[in-house]
Order: sequence, then structure tokens, then C-alpha cells
Amino acid sequence: MDLRLYTREFRYNLQLAYPVIVGMLGHTFVQFIDNVMVGQLGTAELAAISLGNSFIFIGMSLGIGFSTAITPLVAEADAAQLPERAKAVFGHGIIWCTILGLLLFLGVFLTKPLMYQMGQPPEVVELAFPYLKWVAVSLFPLVVFQAFKQFTDGMSLTRYAMYATVLANLVNVLVNYVLIFGKWGFPQWGVTGAAVGTLVSRITMLVALILLMRFHKKLSFYIKGLFRIAFSNGLMKKLFSLGFPSALQMLFEVAFFTSAIWVCGMLGKNPQAANQIALNISSMTFMVAMGLSVAAMIRVGNQKGLKRFSDLRRIAQSVFLLTLLIDIVFAVTFILGKDAFPWLYLERSTASDVLEVVAIASSLFWVAAFFQIFDGAQVVALGALRGLQDVIVPTWICFAAYGLVGFPVMMYLGLYTDLAATGVWIGLLSGLVASAAMLYLRFQHQSRKLTQLHGDTA
Repeated sequence: MDLRLYTREFRYNLQLAYPVIVGMLGHTFVQFIDNVMVGQLGTAELAAISLGNSFIFIGMSLGIGFSTAITPLVAEADAAQLPERAKAVFGHGIIWCTILGLLLFLGVFLTKPLMYQMGQPPEVVELAFPYLKWVAVSLFPLVVFQAFKQFTDGMSLTRYAMYATVLANLVNVLVNYVLIFGKWGFPQWGVTGAAVGTLVSRITMLVALILLMRFHKKLSFYIKGLFRIAFSNGLMKKLFSLGFPSALQMLFEVAFFTSAIWVCGMLGKNPQAANQIALNISSMTFMVAMGLSVAAMIRVGNQKGLKRFSDLRRIAQSVFLLTLLIDIVFAVTFILGKDAFPWLYLERSTASDVLEVVAIASSLFWVAAFFQIFDGAQVVALGALRGLQDVIVPTWICFAAYGLVGFPVMMYLGLYTDLAATGVWIGLLSGLVASAAMLYLRFQHQSRKLTQLHGDTA
């Protein structure tokens, strides 16, 4: 095998991926800033952020997952030089995301009674809900933003969502600082202040991206007269047929990781806080794989539109290889930094609660190091399959891997053995290994079938 056939694609893969990575990191960075600043208030407050975000992540997964339907359809239309088709996909995608954003806000907002029935510490629940209700409002601008972002991604113009996200995060840091700690004459709102900062940043993000598109030479065409396009039931159904399974897949994945938060909460506030630290840092490295997943989706969608199926397989394999190399570096970093990372979130102290959180988090990073590789592999395989517009079977693969493999292992090792929180993360690892293996084999099968049936017609 000539590796140069694959490595020569690395440069363009990274050109597409890095703005997406920065943008996706922006979403995670919002939680990172909330965690770091609120962690200075105490372990109960940090656990409250963890509990509140567990519901938010579920809402985000549905919104972001559904919006991914826009990207492969736009990428295919753009490669085939069909701008009116791309514009129609964009307009109908915004309609879907607006409806979904409102429904998600209402759904998350009404979850307070559920918190008391989950066996979580009462003091944590009381701190969590004020945070949750404000961040629930932010789901609406976030999901609408995703419609605009997925469109620009499909046009291979991934930088503009990045610019909007960077600006939003600067706003988030400023508002958090002012409202969490009561600076410059503003009230000290603590956990609630972090939530308001998240809301303000996500409104900023949406407005900034719309303005960037409005004044961009190429993208302005797609903004002007957007809502005067003819309504198409067929296109709405197409977006739903792609978006709903993708949303379910992301829901399964996020629910899987959210269950880890809840199981750790059943073990106590300190295991829950430690889990949040490890999960937050793992989420940030995962965004690199997410960016590469989008690059795979765009490039596979482009090649599908051009009917170049041999190139499609080669380009996808190049993204797999690049992701593997990067995730190996992350794995080594996690092992080397396992004792230092927890102190990023906690005020240095010899208090027993703080030392226990640090010790638990350090052990979790050992497991997190290994699942970096499999988490990256499975999300890139999903991106490549979405580029093929193959979404139903991958959804059931994720359900089987997480629900039938990972979750039972997590529950048994976490609640019924001395491994406790570490056992929870071994369960996470087992689900990711199963998902990565099955999704990669699915892509190999589907792409090989296309090559055999059609060959390269362009």
C-alpha cells in the first residue's frame, strides 16, 4: 500500500477540518469556562453544572444531529453546480431547525421534576435548575445557528462559523466573569451567571454568522430571498429522512455519556465532579475528531455528487488515517497529564473533597486515553456514512453498541464492583470499541458496493 495516496490528502482534510474543530471546540469551551469558573465556588456547584449539562447535551445532540442532514445535500448540490438546489436545502433546513429549537427549549425547561427522581443529591438539584432554565433558552439560537453552520460547511466554507464561534466565546468569558463573581457593580449570580453567559454567547454566535454570510460575495446569494423559495414537501421529507436518524444516533451517543454522569451522581457528588472534569477535557479532544468527521462528510458528499467512487474510498481512508495519528498523540497526552488536568478545574486545597475529586479524575484519564482512539474512529466513520447519505443502519449500530454493550458494562462495573467511577468509564470504552468496529465495516461495505455497481463515471 502506497501511503502517499492517503497522506497527500492530509493538507486539504485539515484545511476543511480546522475551522470546524475550532467552532466545535467553541461549544465545548462554553462548558469549559462555566466549569472552571464555577469550580472555584465549590464541588457542589461543579456537580450542579454537570447535572444541568447532562440534560442540555441531550437537547444539543438532537438539534446538532438533525441539522447534519443539511451538509451532505448541500455538498452534493454544490459539487454538481446546482446553486438553486443548495439554496432550497438551506431554506428548508432553517425551517426544520427553528421548529426543533423551540421544541427542545420547552422539553428541557420542563425537566426539573425528573431531577428529583434520579437519586441525585438534593443540594446539587437546587443549584442545577436555575442554570438549566437559562441554558434551555439558549438551545433555540444554538439550533438555528447549526442550520447556518451546516450550510456553510456543505459549501466547503468552514471558516465563517469558526469566526462567529470565537467571537461568541470571548463574549461568554466576559459575561461569565462579570455575573458569576459579581464584578463591576453587577450582581453575583454564581451558577445562574454562568447560564446567562451561555445564552448571551449563543445569541451573539447566530447574529455574527448571519452578518458574515450577508456580506460575503458568494454566500450573500443564498441569504437574499431565502424565504421566498418555493416550499417543497419532498425536500422537507428528505431532510427529515436524513436528519431524524442522525439526531437519534447522536441522542444514543449523548444519552450513553449522560448515563455516565447520572451513574457517577449515584456514587456521590465527588465522583460526579471528577467525571465532569474528565468528560469535559475528553469532549474538547473529541472535537478534533468531530471536525475531521465533517471533513469526511463534505468530501465524501462531493465525490458522490461527482460519481467518483474510487476517489471517495481513498479520501475517506485518508481521513481515518489522519484521525488515528492525532488521537494517538491525545492518548499519550492524557496519560502524561492525568495528575495535572484536574487542578485546572479546582482551587488548590488540601480539603478531603478536593483531593478525592483529583484522585478519581486522575484514574479516569487512564481509561479516557484509550477511548480517544475508538471515539475518533467511530465519529469519522459516521461522517463518511452521512456523506453517503447512509444514516438508518448506522443509527441502529450505535444503539446496539451503546445500549447492548456499553451501558450494561457501565452499570455492572460502576455500581456493583469496587471500580466505581473507573468502571463507568470502562463501560464507555467498551461501547466505543463496538461502535467503531461496526461503523468502519459498514462504510467499507457500502463504499465498496458503490464502486462495484457504478465504477467511476466522471
